Amino acid sequence: MMGFPAVAGGLAVTHFAEIGSTNAEALARAGSGGPEQWIVADRQIAGRGRRGRQWVSEPGNLFSSLLLYDPAPPALTPQICFVAALAVHDAVRDAVPVLDPVRLKLKWPNDVLLDGKKLVGILVEGAIAGSKQAVVTGIGINCAHHPENMAYPVTDLANEGFRVAPAALFERLAVRMLDRLAQWKRGSAFAATRQAWLKRAYELGREIEVKLPERTLGGCFEEIDGEGALVLTLANGHREFIRAGDVFPASQR
Repeated sequence: MMGFPAVAGGLAVTHFAEIGSTNAEALARAGSGGPEQWIVADRQIAGRGRRGRQWVSEPGNLFSSLLLYDPAPPALTPQICFVAALAVHDAVRDAVPVLDPVRLKLKWPNDVLLDGKKLVGILVEGAIAGSKQAVVTGIGINCAHHPENMAYPVTDLANEGFRVAPAALFERLAVRMLDRLAQWKRGSAFAATRQAWLKRAYELGREIEVKLPERTLGGCFEEIDGEGALVLTLANGHREFIRAGDVFPASQR
């Protein structure tokens, strides 16, 4: 089985056979003054997703976290989830060249779907590290397993007929993340990132449902704005700018 490299995308890589959470480890290293780096693991025993949700972390999948310092001004840092989603899209296409790219879509704000089923989860977290802002981008890719009985469809590459070693996929991801970060230019070129993301957007121009903590909205997914907010046009023509929420197709309402 192919092993993880010691360096990828110009950054050091630390590999764990088992860990609580790659994001938690990266944040801990930031707190102790560690350099920019990747943390990867074969298995997580305390993996988590957005809003503290548990994320099943079985061996055979890719669990990775990228630690960066001051990747963009603080107000622009959340845009890195779009950067990461594009990098994942690129990496999966590299690793599975026979996969029709039309089948891979980016779901706002930070999931990658295969045939409408969740394949990848991205979790961005931050912390103050001395005089710097530490930003950790966690990327989990379902290579060989996926959780069952979820509120939304989920899949993995093997389940769809594509066998990819996590380490091989990670090598492509590290390179592609470097490329997409360069395109983003520390937040000064989000227009280019935004345009690339919209070309791959899930349910763009269609009726969707957005579940918010206090309410649920239905409308047409028009675009994302210049800051990354989802622009939802309601039936009455009013445009809502949504900065956090869960997106579902209208057919799943």
